[in-house]
Amino acid sequence: MDFREPIRAELAQFNREFPEAFRSNVALLDLILRYVVRQKGKQLRPSLVFLMAKAHGEVDARSYRGATLVELMHTATLVHDDVVDESAVRRSMFSINALWKNKIAVLVGDYMLSRVLLRAVESGDYDLLRMVSTAVRAMSEGELLQIEKARRLDIDESVYYDIIQKKTASLMASCCGVGAASVGANDALIQRAEAFGNALGMGFQIQDDLLDYQAYGSSGKPAGIDVREQKMTLPLIFALQQAEPKTKRELMRIVRRKSNDPESIRTLMTEVDRLGGLAYACERRNAFLDQARAILSDFAQSDARTALDSLIDFVGQRAK
Repeated sequence: MDFREPIRAELAQFNREFPEAFRSNVALLDLILRYVVRQKGKQLRPSLVFLMAKAHGEVDARSYRGATLVELMHTATLVHDDVVDESAVRRSMFSINALWKNKIAVLVGDYMLSRVLLRAVESGDYDLLRMVSTAVRAMSEGELLQIEKARRLDIDESVYYDIIQKKTASLMASCCGVGAASVGANDALIQRAEAFGNALGMGFQIQDDLLDYQAYGSSGKPAGIDVREQKMTLPLIFALQQAEPKTKRELMRIVRRKSNDPESIRTLMTEVDRLGGLAYACERRNAFLDQARAILSDFAQSDARTALDSLIDFVGQRAK
């Protein structure tokens, strides 16, 4: 089952209404915002909002407002991330900073954030705004923690989990919490929804890190890009723990000094696989997704619950 099947109508309406959320009378800004809308991916985050809303009640106007808050905030962080990472491509299209330079990209991201705040205040959706803002705070902390640790390359497994919980899982948790809250779910049900989103997000990010070890092009991003950016992800962390001292020194030398050498990157990726890094990361991904599935088992039977179960499968099997 396609996880979007029960919410086709909601996503169609959302796609019609979402561009209105940040329309501007400034010609340049409006041009860029229209370009941003064209970059939408699989719409995982608004889908989580609608599916959680349906799992706890009936999608209503507040659910659409919640999905808009989440997607606006997520899009703003992506625009800013591309500036920070100096990325030229986003979802197979040129990034905002690549086309209009960093200054304009930062200002566009700021404008989106202002729209999040204004829409929430104007609608009185303070509880939804709190959830989304809490996630963005965590995302910022996670990004800074990763940068701090990358300088010393001393990320162990527990720190890695802390980073991905903040950077990725926190936003998925907020999507699920927003969806449940939008239809009047009580605090216990909201917390259960957030726990599901957190486990799903952890599995999602580990799978994303695994994709970096696939052949160039098959995952939609160049293989080894995390290594080139000196990001210590779970496959590499585990491999370093298993490696003999000489091999460990060689792998760390590649990360520190040869991260832009394709041949050295291939050597590192081969060693990570040989040392069991990929297999271990798959095990941990599956463990988090099993945790999400266990939480989901407490939900009442519905099309939304079935779709969320399909979404767990999608996260574990996705190739990009």
